[in-house]
Amino acid sequence: MHSTAPLALAVAQPVIDAPAALCAVEAAVRCAEALGVRVNVAVVDAAGLLVGFARMAGAPLHSIDIAIDKAYTAASFGLATGDWTEALASHSEAVRQGLVRRPRFVAFGGGLPIEDGGARIGAIGVSGGSEAQDETIARAGLQALGLESITADERP
Repeated sequence: MHSTAPLALAVAQPVIDAPAALCAVEAAVRCAEALGVRVNVAVVDAAGLLVGFARMAGAPLHSIDIAIDKAYTAASFGLATGDWTEALASHSEAVRQGLVRRPRFVAFGGGLPIEDGGARIGAIGVSGGSEAQDETIARAGLQALGLESITADERP
């Protein structure tokens, strides 16, 4: 006999909540202050939706969207934005040219996925300094959460 009971459609997925996102943002801002740069810092959840954000006074205005898009890119692919040059090298010319033209896709440093217990729960994006500064500042945000970002070299 066929059961008419509804299927369970809920899937449990860990997420980054606002207090954790704001902790990461605050730590990133402190790091930027120590480096003497003014940046925008964005934290998104696993779906790429904004959870926490800060714009330091004097940070570049265009960097607002860039920081958010760095976080969005890192969350959507689970890859640090600074790792894209190497990651794209093994793909066809069509993929290399097409992917970087996608709206909101960022292929330069400053966006890091946030993973906890092997689950991607979000990402942090920083923009306003050099690529190296942005990545250092983003890592400070992860460290405040007791997390580290996995680079392409460390992936299995």
